[in-house]
Amino acid sequence: MRKHGCRKVASLRRTMAELGEADEAELQRLVAAEQQKAQFTAQVHHFMELCWDKCVEKPGNRLDSRTENCLSSCVDRFIDTTLAITSRFAQIVQKGGQ
Repeated sequence: MRKHGCRKVASLRRTMAELGEADEAELQRLVAAEQQKAQFTAQVHHFMELCWDKCVEKPGNRLDSRTENCLSSCVDRFIDTTLAITSRFAQIVQKGGQ
C-alpha cells in the first residue's frame, strides 16, 4: 500500500514538471480554492457545534421555546455569516479576474 502511494506521488511530480507556468499557476489557484472551501466547511461545523452546545441542554422529542428561539437565532447568525463570507469570496474572485 505504501509503495502504491509513493508511485502516485512520483507520478504527480512528473505531471507537475510537465505543466507549463500557466497550467501550474491555474493548478495552484484551484488547490488554494479547495483549501479555502475546506477551511470554510470546518468553520461551519465548528459554528454548528457551538450553537448546539449553547442552545441544546438536553435533547428530547420536542424543543422547548427557549431552545427553539436560541437555535433560530443561531441559524439567522449562520445565514448572515455565510452571506458575508460568500460576498467576500466574490470580491476576491473579482479582484483575481481583473
